Amino acid sequence: MSDCCPSSENNTFDLIVIGAGSAGFSAAITAAEQGESVAIIGYGTIGGTCVNVGCVPSKAMIRAAEVMHASSAAKRFNGIDARTKLKNWVDVQAQKQKLVDDLRAAKYSDVLPQYETLSYIEGAAKLVTGGVEANGQFYKCDKIIIATGSHSSVPPIDGMLNVPHLDSTSALDLEQLPKTMIIIGAGVIGCELGQMFSRMGTQVTLLCRSNVLAGAEPEISEALAQSLRDEGMYVHCGSVYESIKEDDGICLCYYYEGEVRHLSAEHVMLATGRKANTAGLGLEDMGVALAKNGGIKVDEFMQTNIPGIYAAGDVTGTDQFVYMAAYGAKLAANNAMKGNAMRYDNSVMPAVVFTDPNYASVGLTEAAAQAKGITIKTSVLDLKHVPRALAARDTRGLIKLVANASDNKLIGAHILAPEGADSIQTAALAIKTGTTYTELGEMIFPYLTTVEGLKLAAQTFDNDVSKLSCCAG
Repeated sequence: MSDCCPSSENNTFDLIVIGAGSAGFSAAITAAEQGESVAIIGYGTIGGTCVNVGCVPSKAMIRAAEVMHASSAAKRFNGIDARTKLKNWVDVQAQKQKLVDDLRAAKYSDVLPQYETLSYIEGAAKLVTGGVEANGQFYKCDKIIIATGSHSSVPPIDGMLNVPHLDSTSALDLEQLPKTMIIIGAGVIGCELGQMFSRMGTQVTLLCRSNVLAGAEPEISEALAQSLRDEGMYVHCGSVYESIKEDDGICLCYYYEGEVRHLSAEHVMLATGRKANTAGLGLEDMGVALAKNGGIKVDEFMQTNIPGIYAAGDVTGTDQFVYMAAYGAKLAANNAMKGNAMRYDNSVMPAVVFTDPNYASVGLTEAAAQAKGITIKTSVLDLKHVPRALAARDTRGLIKLVANASDNKLIGAHILAPEGADSIQTAALAIKTGTTYTELGEMIFPYLTTVEGLKLAAQTFDNDVSKLSCCAG
């Protein structure tokens, strides 16, 4: 996309946003709606990670893989025989790409003309004194928001730079479905895409140094790992990588359960985290401080250590979710235009991993609460006590709640359930409003829903729910 008619005289703007993804557009639209002259400087495909190579394509493929899993899921029910098969991988890919293209146009390209004071400039941007340079042109501005996103990181495994490897972007664009795949890293991306490829027919081996979804409640980590294994994936937690080479495919040497193992596959996909896109921005020359993980360090107002320069989204190295990027960018734009008054608050930030079962969480884990010195109570409810799960004949998962022992207020909720993603916001509202687990357990919930599990989990703090009748309240 070429420059979109910069309208500000002498290339002077009230705000310049570097990055044309969700954070960049959120910041730019926020300022443009206030009548400010704004320039977005984008480099590469407009729309950023989420719509192009992240949330949208991955969730589309995950949904398609759920259909492929229907034949296995049908075995839970007597008298039902369902069969599915992958007829054409290319057609699945093409449908996914059309969705990406349509949403990129609807939510990004087509949005630009709707704001008279918003200009789009394509090119690599660099911070300079008094503004930004792009394509050899100087743009004057004393308020700048950096929203350049992140990229996949490469782990320091001997030989890794010498072998062809996939990241989540290139894996989603494979022209042929691989028969075998190694995935290094069992975080969000590794688990989601690993299960997707497995359900499509690829033999997947998922490896990680610690646990599946490191940082999640251990009960949930173990349960999800077992669920993935039950579907036919190989999941090797506690792996130590030695070396990797190309030898009639990819061959990884690693230590697992005290043994040296050699694993071969058509492809290896790296899912070991993401790093902030900061190269070439001129941050060092401007004195912009970076955090230990390489992200741009910002304060509670989203401002860097340099007055007038803000950052939001993945480039900060924290809370790498598209909705948090948009939220932080909106705060940054308001603070840049009106003075620092709005503070970033992620204390009640829901997060979802779109595996099946879903993993959804909000608030503190048991370990995080204890690290803060909070005396806690916890409850753990197996899905075999949730009527919805029993009716669906799918009791994979559990619900864990964390409460402050001093006042019984809910401070954390963690759900592993086939429909857990759609239940987490109820827990988020409970935490936000200071609801106690007693109050949550006394609320009226619709019967035979997954969210009813929150009520039952709340009652589990003080009661044995196995002794309650249905709808006993």
